Amino acid sequence: MKELKRRNFLKLSGLAMVPALLPSFAVNAKSPEVAIKNDTPSSPLISFTDDGIHYPPDEYLAKLQEISKKNPIKADVYGGGGTLAALQKKFAEITGKEAAVYMPTGTMANQLAISVLSGENTKIFVQDTSHIYRDEADAAQSVHNKRLMPLAPNEPYFTLDDLKAGINFTNEGEVFKSGIGAIAIENPVRRCDGRQVPLEEIKKISEFCRSKGYKLHLDGARLYLASAFGGASIAEYAANFDTVYISLYKYLGADGGAILCGEKAVIDKMEHLIKIYGGTIFSNWSKAAMALYHLDGLEDRLKKTAIQATDLFEKLNKVPGLSVTALKGGSNIFDFKLTAGTDVKKFRKALYENHKVIIRGAGPDGIIKLQVNETC
Repeated sequence: MKELKRRNFLKLSGLAMVPALLPSFAVNAKSPEVAIKNDTPSSPLISFTDDGIHYPPDEYLAKLQEISKKNPIKADVYGGGGTLAALQKKFAEITGKEAAVYMPTGTMANQLAISVLSGENTKIFVQDTSHIYRDEADAAQSVHNKRLMPLAPNEPYFTLDDLKAGINFTNEGEVFKSGIGAIAIENPVRRCDGRQVPLEEIKKISEFCRSKGYKLHLDGARLYLASAFGGASIAEYAANFDTVYISLYKYLGADGGAILCGEKAVIDKMEHLIKIYGGTIFSNWSKAAMALYHLDGLEDRLKKTAIQATDLFEKLNKVPGLSVTALKGGSNIFDFKLTAGTDVKKFRKALYENHKVIIRGAGPDGIIKLQVNETC
């Protein structure tokens, strides 16, 4: 009876094909060599609710033990040596930068990068929708004595023309000029559902900044998602910037942490500044080991995931009552809508209880945000 009711529910909703499609996608999306999602019976088969893997404590500890058996984890001391040094070296190689440094948070990585790059100049141009402008508690102003200059209100990115107009307006309108220190770009943009800054626009901005002597910072917390869905490599993105920050917990399995990459002269200043601002931690080996493990082959795995997601969504769009739409300029987030009258709560419950598929609830507009990641 229970199975009959479940089938009737899916059939009446026009969604009978969904359970068959989703598990097959999960099987095809991984092989034993790259399977790094949770494997316990209680774990979700597919989760469309985040950018990557987030382990509960017991599984986190088990994964660390598994990692250490294959390649013994070595402790760092106040950020020096051990597995952390190996992670920093790996990121420097991936981004094509001279050096890399670990920081406890992405906010610290962003703030120290733009502060050091700016020197004594105070103005920093940013996207209006950026994490630096909207989500870092005015740290640039209150801690680092920098003035954030937002561009392109409510848009995912500013163009070179926007930047030039902003610079001209500032220069022409100020009697006592304090100087332009740096330009920061977030890509992809969290507040805009993972929309991307076009690579061609980045290249134009980068060329202009170098011609004027302006330093350019990339908040690339989710840069691997931009790479997977945008087609360019991490190195190709990073080549346009003086410094690059990448998160260790968005999709690298760690329970926190950030890496900042750049030229050695900039990175060498960071150890002292991290201490000044209270970010020096005695040992970071657990985060470093998890991130280093998941980093191996990540770029290729996410590209495959992106391709498989596209194929899955094309099939889902053939199911009556379903609609999956890619966002213009988007990355891993898609709009999912059910036919009018579908009980979304029951639909979510049926997917989870019977097929271990997790999706978010619908927003006021009836749209469910699907986030494609390695668990898919």
